[in-house]
Amino acid sequence: MVKTIKAGVAALKTLESWGVTHVYGIPGGTFNNMMYALDEEKDNLKYIHVRHEEVGALAAVADGKLTGHIGVAFGSAGPGATHLFQGAYDAKMDKVPTLFLVGQVEQRFMNYDFFQELDEDPMFQDAALYARTVTTAASLPHIIDEAIRRAYAGRGAAIVVIPNDLAAEEIPADGYYSAAATHATPVLPAGSDEQVDAALRLIGAAQRPVMYVGQGVRGAADTVMTLARKLQMPVITTALGKPIIPYEFESLLGSAARVASKPANEALRVADLIMFVGSNYPFAEVMFSPNAKFIQIEADSKTLGKRHHTDVAILADAPATLKKMIDRSDDAPRSGWYQANVDNVKNWHQYNDDMMTRTTGKMRFEPVFGQINRIATDDAIFAIDVGDVTQNAVRLLKVNGRQAWTTSGLFATMGAGLPAALAGQLSFPKRQVFNLTGDGAAAMVMQDLDTEVRYHLPIINVVFSNNALGYIEDEQEDDGHEWFGIDMPAIDFATVAKGMGMTGITVTQVDELPAAFETAEANRAAGKPTLIDAKITNERPIPVEHLQLDPNQFDADTIAAFKKRYYAEKLVPLSEFLKTHKVPVA
Repeated sequence: MVKTIKAGVAALKTLESWGVTHVYGIPGGTFNNMMYALDEEKDNLKYIHVRHEEVGALAAVADGKLTGHIGVAFGSAGPGATHLFQGAYDAKMDKVPTLFLVGQVEQRFMNYDFFQELDEDPMFQDAALYARTVTTAASLPHIIDEAIRRAYAGRGAAIVVIPNDLAAEEIPADGYYSAAATHATPVLPAGSDEQVDAALRLIGAAQRPVMYVGQGVRGAADTVMTLARKLQMPVITTALGKPIIPYEFESLLGSAARVASKPANEALRVADLIMFVGSNYPFAEVMFSPNAKFIQIEADSKTLGKRHHTDVAILADAPATLKKMIDRSDDAPRSGWYQANVDNVKNWHQYNDDMMTRTTGKMRFEPVFGQINRIATDDAIFAIDVGDVTQNAVRLLKVNGRQAWTTSGLFATMGAGLPAALAGQLSFPKRQVFNLTGDGAAAMVMQDLDTEVRYHLPIINVVFSNNALGYIEDEQEDDGHEWFGIDMPAIDFATVAKGMGMTGITVTQVDELPAAFETAEANRAAGKPTLIDAKITNERPIPVEHLQLDPNQFDADTIAAFKKRYYAEKLVPLSEFLKTHKVPVA
């Protein structure tokens, strides 16, 4: 007699062969037979029962961002499927391999406009690089395998729609196989000698060069820093690339634009050469000078020349190319440009340190970040939500190069912080995990605090409550529009947390912060989650995209007003450091 296996179980075993350890979702009638398969495989594959499919979808994407391995979430037909869209688009925009399993009515009811029936393939065609409906039970594990291969190869979302009846059918136990063991990722070589030498000639001729790096240099921080010092090129990172280079590196300028740091924006305005490495930074068109010489090192041919007129384009492995640049270059002479930027970084760090240790006045966001830095472990994971908290985290978290950081980058979907924290704690159960969020985003997904409690995930949740959608409020101010539609109710998140079964702490004064964070860390050590609701002022973070500090550009009254509003009396414009180091700027 031929040995058989249920098609749904075979599909799950295929997931397991690819190293999947957990899947997120909510059951529904059109996914029942896959749920029964999950029950059968529960010793090998953990089902994470989230409170909302969107949270599961975003958590699956965060799995990929934090581990490099594919994350998986599912939803039943109709509303369960549509709730997965946020995750599918986040995976598409941030180029993260992710698999979404979507329920469908039984085949005998398909195309009859049955209850909850939607034509789900076309729905996902834009978000996904692969979307298929399974048509036979025997093909179910094969299509799962194909979807995973496509997700890895194209770095994006793959969708498999599963009619409910097919998962329950028996198929031959030896009638399917997985390609996991043969999976390989193409490895590009370093750029050619001619390309590297051409880039080095441009750098050598520049007076004010910068290196702008993204996730393509992950794991190569030492190489980036060595080259920066050797060629006297300050380093700017994308927001997603923040954790790669240690905060304390002397010429790390931070990131540019609005979710950004002062030194990066100032340097970009006067840079005459930009070396763009492993990044598809979307604001390049408005932030980079069109007159600057431009070198691009990139592993994806689709992005070469996409953001700027390019003088030297190198399709290659970025870390290997940077190493070759080190090998083929001589030490540049000590540069006033480099030193001016180092001094600017010191001044900026001092400003932030002063704000994080500030004890007078009502509580702002900076002292909260000061406590996060104080208790953060060397391998902490930071799950950052979208809004003011993103730009504040970019500026204030003192990452060391070994810690992890994730957010919703190009899609910037609010509510991504808590799902990412779930993913981080499930994938790295022994590491410290923070969920950092504003009150607007927290209100979107707070139901899944229950998921943290249910699965004993000792996440430290920090809600920055200012009763406003601050990031949009500031945009309205810049547009000269009165504030409208941005107010938030004063939610008692600590009480919500207690209702979910975790410790909830409300903090209204700076001197209450140390005890709150010590309690959170003690709870974490005991395997329990905590939520700290930090009731902060609704003062605007310093707008580094609209600095009013330079006496060459602004009158004394304007500068004085700017410094007073943003407590910036000690901040010095880059122009002053350039003057000190005798760096000419046209």
